[in-house]
Amino acid sequence: MKKLVLLASGVAVLVLASVPAHAAKRTTVTLVNRSDWAIHHLFLSSTTDDSWGPDQLGKHVIEPGGSFDLTNIPCDDYDVKLVDEDGDECEIAEVGVCSGDETWKITNDDLLECEGYGE
Repeated sequence: MKKLVLLASGVAVLVLASVPAHAAKRTTVTLVNRSDWAIHHLFLSSTTDDSWGPDQLGKHVIEPGGSFDLTNIPCDDYDVKLVDEDGDECEIAEVGVCSGDETWKITNDDLLECEGYGE
């Protein structure tokens, strides 16, 4: 079963555009790594599922200052798990994905708080 950790500061979400009304609701999510650590793995799971989906990054790594686009993501509420270069895991519960293209900005504060080191 997934361990759920809520971030007080959360993942910043910026809505940029909307999906056409006639299409099944899907979106593109851009992850921007504003932390000092490379992100090696990203897992999504619908909040109604008890297991993680496949690694969304595949062979990609999101280096500090870099970004990565997840395309064609169905609109839903997701739990998100990030794994950094040290193998530290950060789980964020109930992230809403919908209503357009979105940008998630990951910061040092987000990762440290998620790992239990934040305020």
